Amino acid sequence: MDKKCDKYESLFIFSDEATLNKHIAECEDCRKEHEKMQRVSDLIQEVKDDYKRPKYRALQVACILFLFMVCGASIEMLDLRYGILDTVKYGAPLTMEDLGFPTDSYGLIQVD
Repeated sequence: MDKKCDKYESLFIFSDEATLNKHIAECEDCRKEHEKMQRVSDLIQEVKDDYKRPKYRALQVACILFLFMVCGASIEMLDLRYGILDTVKYGAPLTMEDLGFPTDSYGLIQVD
């Protein structure tokens, strides 16, 4: 029984191109393996542009805009309730008295 040559993979990975081409010229098994590899390489080159090009650009933009809207609305709602932005700017949430409104002893706005 004729033994199949198994040097192609090691030559392809570890050897230089001249040594690989010399062995391919001499060995029929490795030549067939090299032809298979070339066909696979050609197929990869053919579809490479399809994988590089973003397919869902409009969907990506829509998702990012939606995320900005949700985050913006969430920050606004949290700021209204907890005064987050005032706490960051001034160290504490602003009261009505800080804003210059006339208030009573409970901190409520006085109406005349």
